[in-house]
Amino acid sequence: MADNCKYIFVTGGVSSSLGKGITAASLAKLLQSREYSVTIQKLDPYINIDPGTLNPYEHGECYVTEDGAETDLDLGHYERFLNVPTSQANNVTTGRIYQSVIDKERRGEYLGKTVQVIPHITDEIKESIKKLGKTGKYDFVITEIGGTVGDIESLPYVEAVRQLNYELGKTNHLVIHLTLIPYLAASGELKTKPTQHSVKMLLEYGVQPDILVCRTEHALNQELKNKIARFCNVEPTSVIEAIDASTIYKVPILMLEEKLDEVVLQKLGMETDSIHNLTKWRDFLDKFQNPKRTVTIGLVGKYVELKDSYKSIAESFIHAGAANEVKVDLKWIHSESINDDNVSDKLGNLAGILVAPGFGRRGIGGKVAAIKYARENNVPFFGICLGMQCAVIEFGRNVLNLEDVDSSEINTSAGNPVIDMMESQKNVTEKGGTMRLGAYPCQLQDDSLALQVYGEKNITERHRHRYEFNNDYTEQYKTGGMNLTGINPDSNLVEIVEIPEHPWFMGVQFHPEYKSTVANPHPLFVGFVKAAVSVSELIHS
Repeated sequence: MADNCKYIFVTGGVSSSLGKGITAASLAKLLQSREYSVTIQKLDPYINIDPGTLNPYEHGECYVTEDGAETDLDLGHYERFLNVPTSQANNVTTGRIYQSVIDKERRGEYLGKTVQVIPHITDEIKESIKKLGKTGKYDFVITEIGGTVGDIESLPYVEAVRQLNYELGKTNHLVIHLTLIPYLAASGELKTKPTQHSVKMLLEYGVQPDILVCRTEHALNQELKNKIARFCNVEPTSVIEAIDASTIYKVPILMLEEKLDEVVLQKLGMETDSIHNLTKWRDFLDKFQNPKRTVTIGLVGKYVELKDSYKSIAESFIHAGAANEVKVDLKWIHSESINDDNVSDKLGNLAGILVAPGFGRRGIGGKVAAIKYARENNVPFFGICLGMQCAVIEFGRNVLNLEDVDSSEINTSAGNPVIDMMESQKNVTEKGGTMRLGAYPCQLQDDSLALQVYGEKNITERHRHRYEFNNDYTEQYKTGGMNLTGINPDSNLVEIVEIPEHPWFMGVQFHPEYKSTVANPHPLFVGFVKAAVSVSELIHS
């Protein structure tokens, strides 16, 4: 069936942040549960080549794929729902589209023609959309178009969808439009007019949506669905209620009840009698919604005001909590608010402390203070990327008693740069896409906590960093009591550090949160939460 790939486009109207990514991922999950092969891609209208150079406050988390692409955080949702890796091809930006077209123009590939949005930009967009379908791996390619219909930036993407309407044929593609049905408390009414106007605008661009998914705080009755269908040129069965859910992981079940996937299959002329297999998903949801107890864990970071900055970490705790049948009560703690004087007040009631990734000098002092507190008070500690590097700095300062210990990222003239720039990075001047990115192998030491948690000696994990443990200090750290338990076998880079005398103390240079999914919670998060549960039981016993 993959030779005749079906394309589904998800657009949004009325307002941003309605949940196009979750809607796309939920539909994909339902189709996957019917044993179809599905992938999802995101088309982002910003002109950056990728989000790698964007401040987390601007864009939230930068999600990294196995092949080293820095992508939109929605790709994290796609992987967490489907348990299938994404790649560079799953995230396309306006910047990449224009760069590709301009490169072709410079090479003379347009034979002297004037390069224009139509056909050259739209052709490039269409090729990016069809690239995944041409692999022969997928029955469905779901394409989420970022932004809101009416945005100037999104127009070329909508135009590309209009053209594909004729090129693909009606039974090979459809358009799902996500809109908002606001509730006016003063009159006690749900209002359909914003949806009508949004669809009208899409029609002005030559695109007729096949299915409307309507975000709402209150249930839509049949009369309201009929009204929306009448004004928007769709069947009443194609008006899908997307009521606010307590968790994103409930959305596939709600979409199943609304028969979204069934309507999609009918419109594409496909069989609808296949049976869903959502047993594992429902088991996860049951454990998540019915925890046996609560454990409080602190997330210490420098971007905590925008929780999307650490989206994959937060979701990994949900997966690990369900695996341990507990609710993880995640406390978001700004590292700039912590110092040596108030650290016990800030962190004293936590059963575990995670120090998050980040870049730059700001907030480093608070991260180091938090790690010192966790180390000295036997609180389970988990450091990721910069969190691992801060653990190395803290140990060097307070256990090894080295003078002027720092990372050369923070202090270029540090007397003891225990964290230093990778050799491969020292001559790199461009910022975008130049870090150590993507999946790399790691070999775990015998008798290590890491080996105990993973259950296998050779692993691969995803990276996003420029700085590393300085191997000149290997023997001092080992002698002092910090074991280097994970090593890249190809480059000899230190990937994992542990303190064996501590109940659970681990720092990792990679980003395990990128690989945690509903079907496969990451073992490091599962192990960390389990350790925190043990501490919590002692606290409350």
